Order: sequence, then structure tokens, then C-alpha cells
Amino acid sequence: MAHFGFENDIQNVLKLDMPITNAPMARWQRKASTSTSANTSALSPSKSTNRSLSMSKTPSRTPGKNGKNQSTPSKAGGDRFIPVRNAKQLDVASFLLSKENEPAEEAAASAQTNQKAWSVTLNGCDIEEAKILHLGGKPLNAPEGYQNNLKVLYSQVPTPASLKKTRYISSVPERILDAPDIRNDFYLNLMDWGRLNILAVALSEYVYLWDAATGTIVLLKKMEEENGYVTSVSWSKDGNFLAIGTSDCKVELWDVQYQKRLRSMDGHRARVSCLNWNDHVLSSGSRSGLIHQHDVRVANHHLFTLRGHTQEVCSLAWSPDGRHLASGGNDNLVNIWLSTQSGSQVAAHSFSEHQGAVKGLAWCPWQSSILATGGGTNDRHIRIWNINSGSCVASWDTQSQVSSLVFAPNYKELISGHGFSQDKIFIWKYPSLTKVAELEGHDGRILNLALSPDSTTLASISSDETIRLWKCCEKDPTKKAKPASSSSIIQQHIR
Repeated sequence: MAHFGFENDIQNVLKLDMPITNAPMARWQRKASTSTSANTSALSPSKSTNRSLSMSKTPSRTPGKNGKNQSTPSKAGGDRFIPVRNAKQLDVASFLLSKENEPAEEAAASAQTNQKAWSVTLNGCDIEEAKILHLGGKPLNAPEGYQNNLKVLYSQVPTPASLKKTRYISSVPERILDAPDIRNDFYLNLMDWGRLNILAVALSEYVYLWDAATGTIVLLKKMEEENGYVTSVSWSKDGNFLAIGTSDCKVELWDVQYQKRLRSMDGHRARVSCLNWNDHVLSSGSRSGLIHQHDVRVANHHLFTLRGHTQEVCSLAWSPDGRHLASGGNDNLVNIWLSTQSGSQVAAHSFSEHQGAVKGLAWCPWQSSILATGGGTNDRHIRIWNINSGSCVASWDTQSQVSSLVFAPNYKELISGHGFSQDKIFIWKYPSLTKVAELEGHDGRILNLALSPDSTTLASISSDETIRLWKCCEKDPTKKAKPASSSSIIQQHIR
């Protein structure tokens, strides 16, 4: 029975039409009771009235979280909180309402004006006009009398390397000349470019002169002996005289202006394969391994003989200062001889590091103590020597036979001509020996290289019977040209 009584109580509770006895008093009931109590208090004596008022009165301020009093409704039973607004808040609200009603352009103009005024007040200037970075237009000038507090801590100036432009080197020769019947002999020196801009070329038994300025060609010499041929040519320093070595062991001296042979000097017992000048002294090397020194001013031209090679001397080169003579031979040796003034006939240095014939020889024009040498097929190395210390300062394997070397002073570069197996011209940056360019076009091995007097054009002669002119060393137009230094010339009396 108790179980059925509990279920009836639950159902009675769930019914919504029954009155809720324990619920709080409704709002209308509280108002009715408040009005009733007020009416009764008005009819009661004053003591009781004061007592009822004191009982119904609540504190006007209650402590807040921060320990401050907060305003509460003065009347009991109030449900709204109306804050107190001061005059500043009303001014701000009025300003915001009026700003919303302004047009967009006027609002932007007023904002810019206000911002400028604030900037001038705080910074002493308009910060928009004193920007460090400005993306467009001309730089803005500061107002008169303005002092900028932002000082420059450092400034960056472009370095010379960043200003340099990449040099263009054409892979196509500027001009190709025909060189028929050229003798394909690695040990001969068949081309030289003189100071007067004339290119001398030996083609078998003939010697031709090509004027680079006018393009005219002159036949200077023809061998008189049967089966004879020209083995070497070399210009004097002033470009007025040409020395010619022949296969019949002679050294001839020619006046180019009058196209006349001045003298023929004997003394060698084998063909004269290389020649080089030092003012009035002419050095000649032959297949016998001997080097003769000639003074072309006197009748008894032979000064002395240098003995240091056991096989053919295939290259000779005097240093720019005229103090040393370098010789390379088929015996893989490089010998350094002192000038004729010392009278010494013993090599100051003898280098044997090359494993092939040393045909390539070149002195550095801006460092008179630096010599570059190149080895043949079994060696293929370019070596840089310091003559003062007698040491090899650099060595590089070119993977090809080195037949000729030339220094290009305009860009401080070294140019090498090659035979087996690449038949190319390489341009190297000195002294790092990093490759700058490769010049291709010859179908046979390159025999000799020659640089023009202004050091801008390179001539290469090859066994493919062509001479190719390369504009690979043109001067930078931004650099000032240095005045040409006067060079010594041969004395007028040549007997």
C-alpha cells in the first residue's frame, strides 16, 4: 500500500494545474504586499512608522570587489541600474555621433589634419614628410630650419667588383687569313706581330708581311736554296727590323721600310728554330742546342754562345727589363740566363719539372720576375716561375699539348695555344689560372700565338693553313689609356 501511495504523490507533483506551495512569492504578490504595508504604516503612530521604515530600508551602497561602494537602487524591489554619466562622457558621445554623420572625404581630411598636428607636437615635424624609405617620386626636402635627429650610422658604397660588367668574348674570329703551305712543325716559330702593327708570317720558303691597318700584303723574302724553308721570324722592339732564321743555319736581318736585306749572319750548324731581341742584341737558338748572342751593330756580330741544352732549342724570350733570357728546349729543360752585360755563360736557373718539350714561353709584362712555361704532349702543364727565388709558384694541367703562351696585360690574363688533342685557345685569369674562355675554330693544332701592339687582338696560326684574328682583349672604355712608353731602338749603323 505504501508503494501505491508514493506513485500517487509523484503524479500529483507532475501535474501543472496544482498550486506550488514552496515557490517564491510572485512579483505581483510582492507589489501588493508592499502597497498594503505602506497604507497600514500611514495609519499607524509615528513610532511604529519609523520602525517600519527602518525595517524596509536597505543600504544605498554595498562593498564591491575592489573595496569600493557601488550604487544600488534606492527603492526596494527595483530591477534597473542607471549609471551616472558625467559631462565628458556626453561630449565624447556627441562627437562620435556627429563624426558618423560627416562625409568620408571630410572625415579623412580632418583625420589627416589631426594626425599632422599630433606629429608636429610630439616629434617636432611631420613624420610622414621625414620617412627614411620612400618608394616613389623625388626625395622630399625638409622644411627650412628643420634639424633631423635621425643621424646616419653607416653608408654603403658599391664596391668596384659590383660595378664591373661581365666581359663579352666573341667565340668567332674577327678575320680569317689564308696561310697556304705552312710548315706543320711544332718546334718552329713562324709568326710575329711588330710594334708598327705589321704581322710577319713564314710560309714554307716565303716571308709575307700583312699590314693590319691597311690590309696590304707584301712578299718580303723567298728562299734561294732548293728545298730550303724559313724556320723563325722575330721583330725588333721598335718594329723597323725583322730577323729571319732559315733552314740553312743562317740569321738574316731585313729593313722592312725599304724591303732590303741588311746582313746575313752565320755561325750555327743546324737550322735556326727561334729568335728574340733585347735592344741591339739578337739571340738565336738552333737544333744543335746552342744559343748564339749577336750584336747587330758591329761587323763581328757574334758575342758568345750559351750551352745548356742537349736537344733543339725551340723557344727564346727576353724579360721586359732585359735582365734575363729564358730558353726552352726539346730536352724538357727551361734555362734562365743573365744578360750579356754580366758576361756569364752559365744558366742562373735550370728547371726540369716539365716532362715534354718546352715550346711555350712568356714573361709577365707587369711582373718582370714572373715567367710562364708550357710543356708538350707528354707534359701538358702550364707552370708559373718566380725567377728571383727560382721556385714554381703555380702549376696547372691543361689536358692538351701547349704550343704557345702570351700574356694579355689589358685584363692581366694568360693566353695559351694548344695542339693534340684539343686544338683550342684558352684564356686564363692570372694568377689564379681559372679559365675565362675557350676559343674554338681551328681544325689543326695551333703552332704560334701573337698579340697586337695595343694588346687587344690575338693572332693564331695553325696547321689547318689559316690565321685567325680574335678580338678577345679589347680595352675597357671606362679606363683611361696609359701613355705609351718609349722603347729603345737599334742603332742606325748595321753592317
